[in-house]
Parts: sequence; C-alpha cells; structure tokens
Amino acid sequence: MHAITIPEPGGPEALVWNEVPDPVPGEGEVLVEVAAGAVNRADILQRQGFYNPPPGASPYPGLECSGRITAVGPGVSGWAVGDEVCALLAGGGYAEKVAVPAGQLLPVPQGLDLVQAAALPEVTCTVWSNVFMIAHLRPGETLLVHGGSSGIGTMAIQLAKAVGAKVAVTAGTEEKLRRCAELGADILVNYREQDFVEEVKKATDGAGADVILDNMGAKYLDRNVQALAVNGRLAIIGMQGGIKGELNIGALLGKRAAISATSLRARPLGEKAAIVAAVREHVWPLLDGGHVRPVVDREFPMSDAAGAHRVVEESGHVGKVLLVVR
Repeated sequence: MHAITIPEPGGPEALVWNEVPDPVPGEGEVLVEVAAGAVNRADILQRQGFYNPPPGASPYPGLECSGRITAVGPGVSGWAVGDEVCALLAGGGYAEKVAVPAGQLLPVPQGLDLVQAAALPEVTCTVWSNVFMIAHLRPGETLLVHGGSSGIGTMAIQLAKAVGAKVAVTAGTEEKLRRCAELGADILVNYREQDFVEEVKKATDGAGADVILDNMGAKYLDRNVQALAVNGRLAIIGMQGGIKGELNIGALLGKRAAISATSLRARPLGEKAAIVAAVREHVWPLLDGGHVRPVVDREFPMSDAAGAHRVVEESGHVGKVLLVVR
C-alpha cells in the first residue's frame, strides 16, 4: 500500500507519499481500506516533529478516516467485511489501509457518503467528550467556542444548539463569522477587532459563558477565566497560543469555576471506546436525522497532503479539509 510518511520533520514538503508494508489487524482490530482521511492540527505538529504517535500506534499521520472493512481480526464481533465505517485513530489515517481497534469504529451516518464521513470521528469525539461528558453543557446555558469556524468549532456549534444551548464564537474574519451564524451561532466575535470577554458578558447580561471550549491555551487562559460565569467550566483542548500561562486562582475560586485539559490520541483503548460509544448513542441519531452535518471545506488527493496542510496552517478554511484516496 501507499501512505504519507515523514522521513524528516519539517514543512508541508516533508510529507512524502511512499510505498510501505500493509498493516495486519491484531486482536480486537479490523483492517479498513481507507476512502478518505482528514487533516487535524495534531497532524501538523507531528509533521513538524513535536507530536509523536503513542507507543504501538501507526507511525503515519492521520487521526481519523473512513472506508470499508476488508478483514476482521480475532476477538472482533459486531463488524463484518464490507461494512462502511469511519474511525477514530491514534495514527495511520493518511494511508490506503489502516488497522483499527473495533471499539473506535462508527457506522457511516444516514445521508452522508463515505468520503464525508471522514470528517466526523475526531470532531464528534472531541466535542462530545469535552463539552458534554466533562463540562456538562446543559440546555439554556451559554457555550463560548474559540475558533468557531474550525472543524471542531463547526461541530460544537451544531451540537450545542441541538441540546438547546446558546452559542458564542470567535473567528478572525467576517466571512467565517457569517458561516458560524449559518450554523446557529448566536454571539459573533471578531477576535481581531473585539474583546471576547466584553462581548460575551454584554450578550449575557454580565453573566459570562457557562462553558468555554478553548484551542488556544496559555494566550487566552486569564481572559477565559474572566469570561466564565459563576460555576463555569473551561475545557482546554489545544495549545495554539502557548503552553505556559498565569492563572488567577482567586478569580477561579470566586467563580467556583473548573478547568479541564484533555487530548484524545494517547488515551487508553478503553477510554476511547467509551467516548466512541457515547458519541454513537448521542450524536449519531442527530446525524442520521439530518440535524447535524459535518462541514467540509475542500478535498485533496491524499498524495497531496502537503497542499492540504498548507491550507490548514494558513487557516484558509471553514470546517474540515479532507484527503481522498484516488
């Protein structure tokens, strides 16, 4: 088979479409013939040499894919050769084939084609686990999503609206904010021109956001705490704005607020399987019913992963950028 390899860390040109050995499904795994994968910020970090796969994972980038099962390993039940699936991965999605733990498989939702389904696993699992399983967003509360036009942001908007929450977003252009509004966002903040703390408080009569989904990390830490409502929950899922920040514990105590920080890739298989099961139970009915849809910006041939990475690095997209095996 062919896969995107990274002989040496570097820029997008470091991604090389090479012939590599086929994976073999082990105990509890299936082999998936990949139809499409999707680009995530973690893939860019891996390409740059800053985010290696966990032990035992595929060395190739790619944290999600869609495709058809072509082989079933020992100990797998509930899945069969020929099933169309999408999958959460620890690596290996930028390839023609990938071995996947059965607990990380999801069926392709009704109304979506096989390629579109590649846009779902990472965003649905990230949003559901952080916003709902950890931060417990409830109907009537306000969710603030940084990077509202990203793949995760566009899914977070839709899922929050589906449960009856109010949604605030930040984005860097009016066009991106318009796209967020089309998905249901209620409060639109251009972070280049406006202060999200002021805008969120103004729109909530001074209360602030009950839940904040943050991809920036250190850069926004203090302001996120300022923007939280009493009993608010800050869920940090990224470090685009740095890894070290100063935390005003007094402000946190005063609001009886909580901060969580998570990643998916290195979690034990059991934890990933539990998240995937929760997503199948709660999110998949919304997808099957057409109430929630992945937002796909554009598709690249998988062999041109470098071009896709350039688009994502420049933030020149809304939603997900896909890599299609052709």
